[in-house]
Amino acid sequence: MKLDINRAVIIITLIMTLAVFGTAIMGASSEPLPDFSVYKDVKQKKSAFFGYILPLVEAQNTLIQRKRDKLLELKLLGVDEYSRSQRNFLTDLAKEYRLTVSEITPAEVKQLISRVDQVPASLALAQAAMESAWGTSRFAVQANNLFGQWCYDKGCGLVPLRRNSGSKHEVAKFDSVSDAIKSYLRNINTHRAYSDLREQRAVLRNAGKVVTGHNLAEGLIDYSELREAYVHEIQAVIRINKLTKYDSESTD
Repeated sequence: MKLDINRAVIIITLIMTLAVFGTAIMGASSEPLPDFSVYKDVKQKKSAFFGYILPLVEAQNTLIQRKRDKLLELKLLGVDEYSRSQRNFLTDLAKEYRLTVSEITPAEVKQLISRVDQVPASLALAQAAMESAWGTSRFAVQANNLFGQWCYDKGCGLVPLRRNSGSKHEVAKFDSVSDAIKSYLRNINTHRAYSDLREQRAVLRNAGKVVTGHNLAEGLIDYSELREAYVHEIQAVIRINKLTKYDSESTD
């Protein structure tokens, strides 16, 4: 009987993963987050969680890489050689990645290259697991928020039950998990708190080395009030669950 249950879990997980991968390719999935609380076996829960999240992360990283590839091509051109469409692309990209520019120069292109880049899958998986209690937290279930991201407009999300008096932040609500992942990746790639992470990523890229989540986790010291303890816990999740295998080699 136990063997039959395990087979059923494996089949369900495989079907769910294939379905998610298909919707991830087509765009942001509007399907609700699966109920990971049904898993009583820890290994099965982890397998199902990673199987669901990984293709969504990879899909968003693929979209980022396409923009990066085009950006790297334009880097080879002289600043006076950009066509109108190329300048529009760069201007739109600068806006998307929160760079305030009056005109596109080689310096701005260099800044964009440091921001328009993939976040290692292992890092996203580890943070999603920790921040969402493996997809079972209130914010994950009710708001598709797997990364503890905040917002500051009234009604933009869910009010934390233990929010400090005087605080006005809410935990952001997303239409889909894909939207939450997209927002998380942009946060890592644009917020000044993670500039050290981006710098370390650029150093590894330039050296032709694999960019791993374990290395970049050092740049998450401001992600949580736990600071160094948070970094070490993220690295432990990556190490224990052998997530580094999901980090692809540099394509630059």
